[in-house]
Amino acid sequence: MPTTKRLTLSDAQFETLRKVVYDRSGIHFQDSKKYVLESRLSRRLEELEFDDYDQYLMFLTSGPYQTDEFQEMFNRITINETSFFRNEPQLDVFEQRILPEILEKRKSSKTLRLWSAACSSGEEPYTLAMILHRSLGIRLADWKIEILGTDISEKVLNIANGGRYPHYAVKSTNPMVLSRYFKQEGREYILDPEIMSMVHFEKLNLKDTYAARRFGTFDVIFCRNVMIYFDDQMKTNCVKMFHKQLADDGTLMIGHSESLRNLDVKFTQLNIPQGFAYQKSDA
Repeated sequence: MPTTKRLTLSDAQFETLRKVVYDRSGIHFQDSKKYVLESRLSRRLEELEFDDYDQYLMFLTSGPYQTDEFQEMFNRITINETSFFRNEPQLDVFEQRILPEILEKRKSSKTLRLWSAACSSGEEPYTLAMILHRSLGIRLADWKIEILGTDISEKVLNIANGGRYPHYAVKSTNPMVLSRYFKQEGREYILDPEIMSMVHFEKLNLKDTYAARRFGTFDVIFCRNVMIYFDDQMKTNCVKMFHKQLADDGTLMIGHSESLRNLDVKFTQLNIPQGFAYQKSDA
């Protein structure tokens, strides 16, 4: 019979569960976050009619459904909080400082490649597409623009590919931008097909540095508000991967609450207020 009350996650079970999460995704749950896993998975154990977390851990780590269940669990224990034009001061730096410089450098090839890593339901890469669309204007037709959005969660990538968003996703969007690039249907906002066509989505675990190689080299990489969930080793591995995937004159942009300080990585922060932008260095 289904359980009627929240099951308790013991310290040993918590240790096993967070090791599974870390080994497969790189996300580290600190000791203080034990209650988060417990509260967010309680309903899942009811649905599966499990009596305790030992049964669930067995289901999660062995048998034919372990891959699917990890994806289901991951969707429940992570919060994909994002919106269009999130942290607009940094996006202004990208549009007014970083983008003009990289466009000038690429004027002969007229090819530009951007990567939005851990893009959740697509708001960030679509935001970049809108910025490029309005920045290039009629020149857009002369350029080969490639924008890649990746995430570990198939659920959020399905949302991204659908291009339909609730009101809270556009809460930071300028009304003029909203009217130009979205069509409202009831309580949803439908993204312009031309903007959607500029972005391609792929499933990628940032722990899988080998798989990332197939995407090639990028001029700008955005990875914002995900490394706060990584420990120093995972952060270092992740940023070293970005270093390999970034063009020699490219730029890495991270979240405003993140830093590469004290990491063994070859990046130098650009002296641009609100930029949170880095370029490769030999030091």
